[in-house]
Amino acid sequence: MSKKVIIVGGGAAGMKCASTLRTQGVEVLLVERDRTLGGKLNGWHKLFPTLTPAGEVLDALKREVAASGAEVMTGTEVERIAANGVTVNGGRELKADAVVVCSGFDLFDARIKEEYGYGIYDNVYTTVDIERMLNEGRVALADGSAPRRIAFLHCVGSRDEKVGQRHCSRVCCITGVKQAMEMKELFPQAEVYNFYMDIRMFGPGYEEMYREAQQKYNVNFIRGRISEASPTFDGRLQIKAEDTLVGRPLKMSVDMLVLIVGMRPGCSNGRFACTEGVNLAPNGFVSPLNPFAGNVRSGAASIFYAGTVTAPKNIGESMNEGVAAAMSVVEYLNAR
Repeated sequence: MSKKVIIVGGGAAGMKCASTLRTQGVEVLLVERDRTLGGKLNGWHKLFPTLTPAGEVLDALKREVAASGAEVMTGTEVERIAANGVTVNGGRELKADAVVVCSGFDLFDARIKEEYGYGIYDNVYTTVDIERMLNEGRVALADGSAPRRIAFLHCVGSRDEKVGQRHCSRVCCITGVKQAMEMKELFPQAEVYNFYMDIRMFGPGYEEMYREAQQKYNVNFIRGRISEASPTFDGRLQIKAEDTLVGRPLKMSVDMLVLIVGMRPGCSNGRFACTEGVNLAPNGFVSPLNPFAGNVRSGAASIFYAGTVTAPKNIGESMNEGVAAAMSVVEYLNAR
């Protein structure tokens, strides 16, 4: 098949889409803005619910892309998309018979929620920071000591109308459970608390992991949001919250506060939506043609989607959509 497809974004969805298209004889150009493929996978430690090292999944995807012979262009930002190709930084136009948008999501900036003190007080971290520390093999407080009490706060930048983030990011709950278990493994004597609005364990193995966190690791779950955090005279953090199950206010001193940050629509979505047939949902993610039969298609026949560009998803779902998008592209090219 002498047809060419440009894939925008070299994360899990984009890499899987590229290697799948190559098995169908399609010429592929995979364009990634960073200097290396992998997207957010590069920053993750272990993946839920199996606790598989993220590096294993990433390496397997990279090997697939390399073996497929797909052309890869890194360090290149896609400025605009069109029915017949893309425009990259510098105004260079790249032509193709179809485009698959796999540009992913952005992480919520926890500094926006000033009441939690991220970037202001020591020992306030995000789940992204914890993943990095786990990868580096060194999780500790700012002074290098081990935490004795750790609090996780769910839904930071999700289901929050005050910051324009009304949607559920879906993977935050299980991320908080996974990291709470990892903290208990690192610091068996530490008390670990998860403050949540609702626990949403939607995936296979997620509910079991949630139960294991309580029964095996003794992680404490408190239904209620933390309203604020402030430093104490002895260098700890005091958090204020409400236990909504018993209807009582709560104060607690902790050594470490971990903010479980959600997914934001990708910053490129607005630019891409200038293209006819590419539309945004009210939450800012790109809207697929049809959520059932056309979840990887756009309103333009030659533009397709895969992964978290359309909504929050886990790694497995993103990879599956990469395959689905590739096969939809092949169907489209064969019909031309």
